[in-house]
Amino acid sequence: MAELSSDNLVRTPAIVKDLEVMEYSQVWSAMRDFTAQRDADTQDEIWCVEHLPVYTQGQAGKPEHILNSPSTRAIPVVQTDRGGQVTYHGPGQLVVYPLLDLKRKKLGVRELVTKIENSVVACLAELGIDAAAKADAPGVYVADAKIASLGLRVRGGCSFHGVGINVAMDLSPFLGINPCGYAAMPMTQIVDVLPHDSTLAPAAFFERIKKQYVACLLAQLQAYAV
Repeated sequence: MAELSSDNLVRTPAIVKDLEVMEYSQVWSAMRDFTAQRDADTQDEIWCVEHLPVYTQGQAGKPEHILNSPSTRAIPVVQTDRGGQVTYHGPGQLVVYPLLDLKRKKLGVRELVTKIENSVVACLAELGIDAAAKADAPGVYVADAKIASLGLRVRGGCSFHGVGINVAMDLSPFLGINPCGYAAMPMTQIVDVLPHDSTLAPAAFFERIKKQYVACLLAQLQAYAV
C-alpha cells in the first residue's frame, strides 16, 4: 500500500494511499479494521484501488437484481455492509474510499454524498465531459448513462466504502445485474464519452484520472480539513 504522490494535490490532513489492484474482500476487511481501531486523533485516509472482478451487494440489496446469466455465474458475489444495491467492480474502474471522521469534520452523510458526487462531476468537467448527479438516484450520470456509483457506510461517526468511477473497463458484467437496483440501466465510462482521443497509454491514462480525481475530491473536502 503506497502513498499516492501529493504533487499537484490540495494540501490536506488526509493521507492518500494507492492500493493498486486488490481483491474486494481484502480491502473491505481492511476498511472495517481501520474504522474500528481509529480514535479521535487518527488521521483520515483516502484509499484508491482497482478491484478484481466482483459483484457487491449492499445491505438493502435484493437478490432479484442479480440476474441468472453466464456473466453473473462466473463472477463472485459479496454481501457487504454498505448502503445501496448491487454493483460491479473490475479492472479499469477507479474505486476511491474516503475514510473520514465525519464527527470531527462536522460533516453530515448527505453532505459527504454530495461532495463525492460533485468531485466526480468536477473531474469529468476538466476532461470536457458534461456530467451530473441525480437527486433520486445516487451516483453520477452522463446523459442517462451511469458513469460513477456510490455507496457508503458510517460507523461511530466515521465513513468507509465510497465511489467507483468507470474509466476504461469491460462494461459487459453490468449486463448481469440491475445496476444499483435499476433494470436495464445504461452504463458508460470515461473513454467512451471523452470528447477527444487520449494520447496516453491505458495505464498512464488511468493514473492521470486517479490523480485528477483525488485532487477534485480533496478540493471538495478542504473546507472540512480539520
